[in-house]
Amino acid sequence: MTASEIRQSFLDYFASQQHSIVASSSLMPDSPGLLFTNAGMNQFVPIFLNERKPDAAHRPNTLRPALDTRATDTQKCIRAGGKHNDLDDVGFDTYHHTMFEMLGNWSFGDYFKKESLAWGWELLTKVWGIPAKRLFATVYSPDKSKNDPADFDQEAHDIWAGLFRAAGLDPAVHIVNGNKKDNFWMMGDTGPCGPCSEIHFNLLPSDDEAAGRALVNSGSPRCIEIWNHVFIQFNAGADGSFSPLPARHVDTGMGFERVAGIYATTKAFTDFTPEPSNYNADIFTSLFEAIAKLSGKTYTGTVPATRENLSEQQRTDIAFRVLADHARTVSCAIADGILPSNEGRNYVIRRILRRGILYGRKDLGLSTGFFTKLVPAVVASLGTVFPELKEQQTLIEKVIRNEEENFGKTLDRGIALFSRAANLAHEELGKNGQQQKILHTPIIPGAVVFELYDTYGFPLDMTQLLAAEYLVTVDTAGFEKEMEAQRARARAAQKKEIITVTENDNDSATAAPTPFTGFDYTHTQYNAEPEPQTASLVEIITVSDGRACLVFDRTPFYAEMGGQVGDTGTVSINGKTYAIASTIKDKSGRHLHELANPAEASELAPSVLQSFSLSPDVVRRRAIQRHHTATHLLHWALREVLGAHVRQAGSSVNPGYLRFDFAHFEQVKPDQLRQIETLVNQRIIENATVSATEVAHADIAARKDINQFFGDKYGDRVRVVQVGGTPGKLDGYSMELCGGTHTAATGELGLFKISVESAIAAGTRRIEAVTGLHAYALASDHETLLKEIGARIQAGPQDILQKFDTLLAHKTETEKKLKLHEQRAAASLAADLAAKATGLADGLKQVTAVVEAPTPDALRSIGSQVLSKLGEGVVKLGAAFGPEKVSVVVFCSPAANKAGHQAGKLVAELCAKLDGKGGGKPDFAMGGGKAAGKLAEVLK
Repeated sequence: MTASEIRQSFLDYFASQQHSIVASSSLMPDSPGLLFTNAGMNQFVPIFLNERKPDAAHRPNTLRPALDTRATDTQKCIRAGGKHNDLDDVGFDTYHHTMFEMLGNWSFGDYFKKESLAWGWELLTKVWGIPAKRLFATVYSPDKSKNDPADFDQEAHDIWAGLFRAAGLDPAVHIVNGNKKDNFWMMGDTGPCGPCSEIHFNLLPSDDEAAGRALVNSGSPRCIEIWNHVFIQFNAGADGSFSPLPARHVDTGMGFERVAGIYATTKAFTDFTPEPSNYNADIFTSLFEAIAKLSGKTYTGTVPATRENLSEQQRTDIAFRVLADHARTVSCAIADGILPSNEGRNYVIRRILRRGILYGRKDLGLSTGFFTKLVPAVVASLGTVFPELKEQQTLIEKVIRNEEENFGKTLDRGIALFSRAANLAHEELGKNGQQQKILHTPIIPGAVVFELYDTYGFPLDMTQLLAAEYLVTVDTAGFEKEMEAQRARARAAQKKEIITVTENDNDSATAAPTPFTGFDYTHTQYNAEPEPQTASLVEIITVSDGRACLVFDRTPFYAEMGGQVGDTGTVSINGKTYAIASTIKDKSGRHLHELANPAEASELAPSVLQSFSLSPDVVRRRAIQRHHTATHLLHWALREVLGAHVRQAGSSVNPGYLRFDFAHFEQVKPDQLRQIETLVNQRIIENATVSATEVAHADIAARKDINQFFGDKYGDRVRVVQVGGTPGKLDGYSMELCGGTHTAATGELGLFKISVESAIAAGTRRIEAVTGLHAYALASDHETLLKEIGARIQAGPQDILQKFDTLLAHKTETEKKLKLHEQRAAASLAADLAAKATGLADGLKQVTAVVEAPTPDALRSIGSQVLSKLGEGVVKLGAAFGPEKVSVVVFCSPAANKAGHQAGKLVAELCAKLDGKGGGKPDFAMGGGKAAGKLAEVLK
């Protein structure tokens, strides 16, 4: 069988047992506690927690419409961060992967241990033909001395005993007990849990049962776990108790690559002499062929015993495995909308990609752009079972190409910096004598490791990989110290709104949140002021910096949250009006209305008997709402034009503009910005309804058409804001979870204009835009500017571009002529200076002069030409660029270096006398100073 046939055989077998075949869920997990989808059961967690009933609608390709309690699938998983992190092992062995497929079958309150284990045994031994003698089963046996939960899993033991006896095998040999660590599965500290039973495969050349049993759970690649059957039957309580669940479930997971690799290595489970390897499976064949074609090298499958003193072939084979694994991971992640960037899971994908690039460059000699060329091989291998790879292939290639180009620019310089630091570390250690050399290992300073991270984009683990190759270690403590210093600088640069209660005994953490009554406050005719709302003053809070805030029993004032700024306005009582400067929330959810004049707080006292009139600034609120609704439309339009990978990374909604940050791998092109702007304005003209619906989060958590943001914690009830569609039906073209205020219809926006598109971090873009009169003003300003430019260059609007092209062409030609003139002048000056060279005591020639040069680079060019004409010798030149800026260059030929002349030392000495500093290599160095008046004297 091929690997694809093995996968399909698994699915077909369980389909024949009335399981629905379910599509793999995205690598982007639904759970906020996960970096990636890391197990087949992830998508079924709501069922195990009884938050959702298993229904056929979630299961395409079901054999019978009524079937909703059994499922089977192959699930893409990534384990490269957090609790499950196999990244560092990939390449150095043949069975770890960052991305792998998990074959599984599930019972949701249906069958249990007997059926699960019997079907598993039948598939392995009867359908696939694995020799029963080579299989071992583990069952849960608690270690009571360690307070392991529950009792010995007698039921699973007895089922296995019957299966092994029927195969003529001794259960005492083939059943191995395991404690909580190996054989008890828990979803978390509390919640569903239960014993599990693993199936291990003896891959020793001999099928000796005693030898195989001895290797179970030993970490040997010659006896590995291939399938785990989890029996979810208990609920772990917060008090440490374990009570039976009302419904029992089965959750199994099989390593697809392991089984496919074993099948290929053993020639259909018949020859166990070769070393086992997942990479022998044909799902890696197209990738290895692509890598071999690019590198001109051959994969031989060698596996190092240690990570030191690797042979060239071992490094080659490690690199093949790294590239094959990482290309699969990165491609599948991007296809599911996880783009490389600097935060969270996106940073993990960037690390994996860069790790692959480093191995390809370092060990296979591949140049920038090679990783992109591996994508077609990934699609060819996995595109049939995961069609999103085919659908997103163009996007995947674009993202990887962009990342390669960006990283390639700094990779060579970073490696050069590391190499210099490693060589220096060896030299420093060598100075301490041979005994020190034996006892210690050269160390790369933490400052250098941080520079590699901060300037060159090298993750710590990448630097540690280089360190192992150069036989040095890394000062991780020093690196962490530098990192903390950077975090402190970032914290110091942030401006945060900090509320500290200095009066009142009320604990804000336990105070009741303020009911918000202002969602529809402005939904009246624009020529009519909304009626003020009434509320009672319940508290006055004095803040540590002297501000005073009012808390009411309800309020139409929106408090700053979710990117939307807080309201301003007025509150009135007994004919006296008080200005509100801002509205914020404290941690309990109370709306704090900040008085513009804190002294006025002394005039007020909390009283439920007094009724205040609360009036947010309606003109300001309407401007904010226009920009908030425009933000939702912009998000929708970005996904329409750029792709579904676009995800919000932050936003700010103000009266005067909106700012929207989003994940995207490259600059948004002008024609794309024009399309985005057009789409939004088309929706504005349609005057579609904007509505909000409150629903149970569990009912919409799995819906991909409703934008929800990973990391946000949602309550049981959530508010969905939709544009278009029928209010209440959640069928709009734009739908997002949002607690902010919005316009009643899109027509209120009037006009939408994008003002700025920029990068704020690698993989993150920013758009700023305006609506309404702000958009009109921006368009008007642009029109006025265009007319002024046309007037200055004597061209009408239709002729401006043509006139500018003519002017730019003339400018380019003039610069070429000027550069040629400067080159000729520099060559003439260099010849004159070389002709005036003086002799040194060692017989070499020297040129020392103050010259005129337009730039420091031009000074460097002149010095290089002088040395070229001089042949062997020393060249020292200086130039002033104003009264307080001077540059110095020194060139030393090889013969001059041999005679003891060092350019770096000479420049350092000269610049010190010029109130500056400089340095460099023995053959060339450059520096500067402030004392231009001393230049001629110093050079003498």
